[in-house]
Amino acid sequence: MRLNKLNQKKYGWFCVVPLLSSLLLSGCTTNSVSQKQEELTVYTAVETDQLSRYQWALKKAHPELKIKWVRDSTGIVTAKLLAEKNKPQADVVMGLALTSLLVMDQENLLHPYRPKNIEALKPNFYSQKTIPTWTGMTAWESALCVNTVELKKRNLPVPQSWQDLTKAQYKDLIVMPNPASSGTGYLDVTAWIQIFGEQKAWPYMKDLDRNISQYVHSGSKPCKMAAQGEAVIGISFGYPGLKLQAQGAPLELVYPKEGLGWEMEASAIVKGTKHLSSAQKFIDWTVSEEANELYAQNFGLVAHQKVKPQHKGMPVDLEEKLIPHNFDWAAQQRDSILKRWSAQFEH
Repeated sequence: MRLNKLNQKKYGWFCVVPLLSSLLLSGCTTNSVSQKQEELTVYTAVETDQLSRYQWALKKAHPELKIKWVRDSTGIVTAKLLAEKNKPQADVVMGLALTSLLVMDQENLLHPYRPKNIEALKPNFYSQKTIPTWTGMTAWESALCVNTVELKKRNLPVPQSWQDLTKAQYKDLIVMPNPASSGTGYLDVTAWIQIFGEQKAWPYMKDLDRNISQYVHSGSKPCKMAAQGEAVIGISFGYPGLKLQAQGAPLELVYPKEGLGWEMEASAIVKGTKHLSSAQKFIDWTVSEEANELYAQNFGLVAHQKVKPQHKGMPVDLEEKLIPHNFDWAAQQRDSILKRWSAQFEH
């Protein structure tokens, strides 16, 4: 399978490079860098268009921080962090799926820190250890992006449930994120196991696989492909669909009636950083109300209690549709679940 990679981009005060690039953490230049600037290397899985807004806001709030941003998909970032555990290259992780951060936490790879104003966050959006090891940013939920024009051409009904997706009439019409590289894909797999139970979930995924035309490395890409007619049904998450709908795409968003898997974007300091005070300053910003206002432009759920995202078309009862998700279990079982999934479904 082909992995989409970002080309190195230079924006004066920061640069973004993919993890697998030979340019990793090198070749970054600045137009005017003070000798007093504090350098940080930040690994992130935040979507590129969202990250650019966060970068400029952080620059405004903390011009003294010189950031080397390293962005890739959740699976790639996680694998890189674990491979580097004996010699960490990152100072901070921002916007990684919580189940991935918990894998690091379980291996004692995160530096405990209690950010300023952490009490302003919802309690389930930060580590409940005496000194927290991670803080949440946003949460996103699984959803189906359905191209109504393409579906009508085929005289097919709009699916309303996860089980509907296994019907033979949808053969080769569905695109899904690869759970080995996408946090959204992994939340779907763990949701199905929790919804249907272990004994029924794997046969369900086998039936679903017969209708999958492609597994991709981005959680939002299936929705974008459905909007463009490259797929008829994209297993994705809600906000990209709402955004594409607003732009005129012939999409209907479906929130499967059995319940929605969900995941959290979270941030943490990497144990062993040589720039601890700067890393703490960075984390303080990620939990701020200002930062959460930016997150709310892209998500229906954010960590800060005062920030209430409002997006046209988003269900008012969205939180009620979310399944009770055991993040610790999902983190502990991550390797075994992904090995089993990859053995069965990566072709």
